[in-house]
Amino acid sequence: MEELDIMEMRPLRIGDTLPELELDVFYQGDEKKLKTVDYEGKWQIFFFYPADFTFVCPTELEELAGMYEDFKNAGAEIFSVSTDTVFVHKSWKDHSDAIAKVEFPMVADPTGEISELFGTYIYDEGMALRGTFIIDPDGKLVAMEIHDNSIGRSGKELMRKLQAAKFVYEHGDKVCPASWEPGKDTLEPGMDLVGKI
Repeated sequence: MEELDIMEMRPLRIGDTLPELELDVFYQGDEKKLKTVDYEGKWQIFFFYPADFTFVCPTELEELAGMYEDFKNAGAEIFSVSTDTVFVHKSWKDHSDAIAKVEFPMVADPTGEISELFGTYIYDEGMALRGTFIIDPDGKLVAMEIHDNSIGRSGKELMRKLQAAKFVYEHGDKVCPASWEPGKDTLEPGMDLVGKI
């Protein structure tokens, strides 16, 4: 497979296929390298945040850590990503009670290349915006959101989006209306909605 220069790519958009990436991570107590190709057939969630040792970020990561088993049971792997190094991730985990709970891979992106690929990179600050991306088992980007760094995200809403994405993936003839949750009614594209609005 030809090596991809992600610095020359435009940011990913909905429907794009995630290129093969090698990720430097702090995971399971050690520095490791993971390849996204090894996660084909699984849902992948890339969860970008600006920096370790900050204020809002640990609240988000602690919430995701508390829901990690639920995400794994739903067939998803979470990758948290910041422009810090693996060593900063380790230090943060060693010194923060909230981050000590994190068991998912913490991706190091000190060059900003991965953040740039996903369109979250802040060039004049060398950090990422808060961005959340859901990749389906075929490697396709199906959901994304990017926030100002002052706005924290909801793990529950991320789970709801994952569940909706999974439902649509498994039932291609149906779509999910606003605030859909498992067990609620879905819609069929093209169905007659007259009188149902």
